[in-house]
Amino acid sequence: MEKKSLTYRDAGVDVNEGARAVALMKQHVKKTFTKQVLCDLGGFGGLFELDLTGYERPVLVSGTDGVGTKLKIAFLMDKHDTVGQDCVAMCVNDILCQGAKPLFFLDYVAAGKLKPEKIADIVKGIADGCLQAGCALIGGETAEMPGFYDDGEYDMAGFAVGIVDKDKIIDGAKIKDGDLLIGLPSSGIHSNGYSLVRKLFFDRLNMTVDAYLEELGCTLGEALIAPTRIYVDVCMKVMEKYEIKGMVHVTGGGFYENIPRMIPQGFGVEIQLGSWPVLPIFQMIQKLGDIEGDEMFATFNMGIGMILVVTPEDGEKIMEDLKSMGEAAYIIGHVVRGKHGVTLWDK
Repeated sequence: MEKKSLTYRDAGVDVNEGARAVALMKQHVKKTFTKQVLCDLGGFGGLFELDLTGYERPVLVSGTDGVGTKLKIAFLMDKHDTVGQDCVAMCVNDILCQGAKPLFFLDYVAAGKLKPEKIADIVKGIADGCLQAGCALIGGETAEMPGFYDDGEYDMAGFAVGIVDKDKIIDGAKIKDGDLLIGLPSSGIHSNGYSLVRKLFFDRLNMTVDAYLEELGCTLGEALIAPTRIYVDVCMKVMEKYEIKGMVHVTGGGFYENIPRMIPQGFGVEIQLGSWPVLPIFQMIQKLGDIEGDEMFATFNMGIGMILVVTPEDGEKIMEDLKSMGEAAYIIGHVVRGKHGVTLWDK
């Protein structure tokens, strides 16, 4: 009996579906292009022309990150058009903390079985995030990896590059005793702590993503999949007018791990509990899981996604400007001389 010739499709990879995925995602990618983009989708590399007008000593700032196990929520809900924004947010919010304006973004998506419509939804979310961040999506990779990922599952990562003048790099070096911490609200859990979240709601409480929660005014799935907020626009406007001494993206590790990354040795911070509204989703997690307060602040953003460190003299003016932009903001604490770290205190 004559043996059938083996093909790549027999091994689980369909290059035709890959080409169709590229065709479907093109409309989303194109809308992020700026005049600095010198390439089209499908090239071997992304080309971006640097406009250095206004920069005396330009410095490129880069960051890479993924979405983590939040993707499991997307799988359960079969909703894939928002997690791409999470991927962009995790990268651009990080480089923003050094004062960098995002320029361009690249993505990597790997799936067990490539389904073009699903990939297009994922890339739509990435493109939406890039539009919010004011950067171009100039390239990426979609990998079909049968036998590595289960059918229906995928992973995602991204890479952002931004620019800042060397003299305007935010590194925390000028932070001193008495400086204020201004907190900008998060949109929810963002993209950290989902292993604990899934353990609580799905393993311990046996809840489903379709469960409607009166306290949240939505289903559990809708609350958990809310995309990470992108802070580029509001923070760039503040940085144009005021000296920002330090910026903190409250991601994995919560308050305790992230705030000290921007505070110089010899200084700590005191965070005033009750100075901002903790989002209902965090109150629910803490209550249902019987979780200690320190554990919550070491895992989640607790309703504050970005923190600005500023002088007391600028603090009130910045708060007024933020209010005029329609931005909720809170003075959540201050810098103190002494032990390096974070202290929580009640009013």
